[in-house]
Amino acid sequence: MKKSIAIVSGLCLSAALCGHAGERLSDYVNPIIGASTSTTIAHAEHGLGKTFPGAATPWGMTQVSPNTITGGDNGSGYSHEHTSIEGFAMTQLSGIGWYGDMGNFLVMPSVGQLRTWRGDLDNPEAGYRSRYDKNSETAKAGYYGVHLTDYDIHAEVTATPHGGVMRFTYPDADTARVQIDLARRVGGTSTRQRIEVVNDSTIRGWMRCTPDGGGWGNGSGNANYTVYFYSVFSRPMTDYGVWTALVPAGADRHLQSVTSEEFARRTASAEVVRGIKAYEGNHLGFFTEFPTAKGDAVTLRTAISFVSMEGAEANYNAELAGNADFAAYREQAASLWDDALAKITVEGGSADDRTIFYTALYHTMIDPRCFTDVTGEYPGADGRAHTTDRYTRRTVFSGWDVFRSQFPLQTIINPEVVNDMINSFIDMAQENGTGVYDRWELLNAYSGCMLGNPAISVIADAAVKGIDGFDLAKAYGQCRRTADTIGHHPELGYSPGGSSISETLEYAYFDWCVAQIARLMDDKTAETDYLARGQAFRNIFDTEKGWFRPRNADGSWAEWPEKGRMQEWYGCMECNPYQQGWFVPHDVEGMVELMGGREAALADLQSMFENTPVEFWWNEFYNHANEPVHHIPFLFNRLGAPELTQKWTNHICRKAYRNAVDGLCGNEDVGQMSAWYILAASGFHPLCPALPEYEITSPLFDRITYNLPSGKQFIITADRPSPDAIYIDSVTLNGEPLTGTSIPHAAIINGGTLHFTLKTL
Repeated sequence: MKKSIAIVSGLCLSAALCGHAGERLSDYVNPIIGASTSTTIAHAEHGLGKTFPGAATPWGMTQVSPNTITGGDNGSGYSHEHTSIEGFAMTQLSGIGWYGDMGNFLVMPSVGQLRTWRGDLDNPEAGYRSRYDKNSETAKAGYYGVHLTDYDIHAEVTATPHGGVMRFTYPDADTARVQIDLARRVGGTSTRQRIEVVNDSTIRGWMRCTPDGGGWGNGSGNANYTVYFYSVFSRPMTDYGVWTALVPAGADRHLQSVTSEEFARRTASAEVVRGIKAYEGNHLGFFTEFPTAKGDAVTLRTAISFVSMEGAEANYNAELAGNADFAAYREQAASLWDDALAKITVEGGSADDRTIFYTALYHTMIDPRCFTDVTGEYPGADGRAHTTDRYTRRTVFSGWDVFRSQFPLQTIINPEVVNDMINSFIDMAQENGTGVYDRWELLNAYSGCMLGNPAISVIADAAVKGIDGFDLAKAYGQCRRTADTIGHHPELGYSPGGSSISETLEYAYFDWCVAQIARLMDDKTAETDYLARGQAFRNIFDTEKGWFRPRNADGSWAEWPEKGRMQEWYGCMECNPYQQGWFVPHDVEGMVELMGGREAALADLQSMFENTPVEFWWNEFYNHANEPVHHIPFLFNRLGAPELTQKWTNHICRKAYRNAVDGLCGNEDVGQMSAWYILAASGFHPLCPALPEYEITSPLFDRITYNLPSGKQFIITADRPSPDAIYIDSVTLNGEPLTGTSIPHAAIINGGTLHFTLKTL
């Protein structure tokens, strides 16, 4: 039976050492980086990194984190500038917008009067939330701690792969408690809950989350899942109960209602039922109360499952049963991160540089998260439980973002995760009966968020790199069905309508990806067909305007706006035609030809970067805060100006990434923003996933070692006479001069040394 990660309670896994003053790699992780949704700093409604600061394990099912807000476009449930905390949840999303989801099983310690409403940021004392001491906030890999000032309680959390441990240290209090809001959900509410008291220390139950309760896309993301839990208190429950709020039949449960005054009144006046052993309802919470002396600590150990209460109990028994204390679980989590982060080690740079690097690497190993219980069971897309020992079922695929850098990175350091995700694609498409892949999958939900067919890119990229732990023939059939079903307009040869540019260019690339799989399958007819479809970008290039332009279904051009190609959303998704127009990674030569040749394209590209704000906040030029441009700095290599690739990738690494809460200039987007940094800082990055090669640039560190799954090492070294020596003078691969500006994937996974001699200009 295959398990995602197995932990024996109480054992400490061996720690990898960083080599700097004996510190561990996990010591360099700063989860506060990016943990803000501030639109003011970001200069855009999309906000900043939107990461969560709480505890997780690599690829774990749980993310045990503080939550400061339920409403708004706050996908992680937390924003650093908020001054009070609602509670600590067992599940979170990392770096996403669109209102968010999860934030389930919200636990809050409190003293004094029982409050059943959470309160809000402007009026925290009206609810169970608490202000907190910002200086006390401590976030590390696998640990979060903070002092809740309204209650004088110190809260700490850590995580296991399927669970989490919370420890609350109380003041003197006649009435102290732990309360759990079972209805709470980021961006909405769960719509049905059940709680059962198993014995004097144990509870179990579930929370059903449907689109009727908002959540992902405020319901339009179709998220439909149930979180099952099994929880054990360290202190016997002698006084406990349930609160239940009246939710009238047909009452709206979406975000606008959950954040309304009516909702606040309804939940604040919830009925309290004490001593009941089991309860099921539409808006429940649970609490246990006890007196405390100053320094008394209560620990809550919880495991979850998306399959069943029995699955949650099995996960608990595998990871949390026994006599281990909080410190042991914290050490286990840190050790798991030491091992995971040791896939890449760096030498040189400042302490801040290493913190930025290892925090970025940490952020790339949160998703796609484990969706499988220790029993091998997972929830299928057909609504039934399935069991497999072939792979670990995974979920949370922000496809439009992560096909660009995140999955190419994992093909090098975690190919098993890539295999798992592709097997998940294949089985999901079969289970739900569609036979096609979605572009943004969340807990089996096909949300349709964004555009394109990014799963095809992930599969093609893996296949051409020799990653083969999946049924390629079955994947090929589903890729073709997906490409032929979603975004294909054979009668036109382009995508018409409001996102004509983005859709035409990106679907053309994904069709080219299908051709790469067809070639591997020796299907020459299909290869020819999909290669031809990959040329669709030519059909929306307006020679009169000299740029890509949206077309209508009747063949006419959409009206040209006053700002021309700089007009955001003109034929594009979250960008303008100037930014999106460079996305023809599979045929750069054809793209440059349309643009008037090398000199014209190079001058245009230089202008883009020279006009970009130095802080890299959201802008109309090189907008690193959003994904469509992430390949563009590497186009300079193809345009015969590699020194500009080196100049701008170093500049982006230095200015768009910092060791600060606003250290991510845009949404983290489930690992993509961080994966770009890891690869660029290493000195290479793909221009075109599914082409098994990487464009080179100058690395940020003196020595970078990729410790490969095969046991081999790929080492990047740099002779750097001064800190401002960022330009390549010469480069060798295994001692031989490297010709051209790219390196094949095989050269990396076969192990060896890539050596740079750098200079100033």
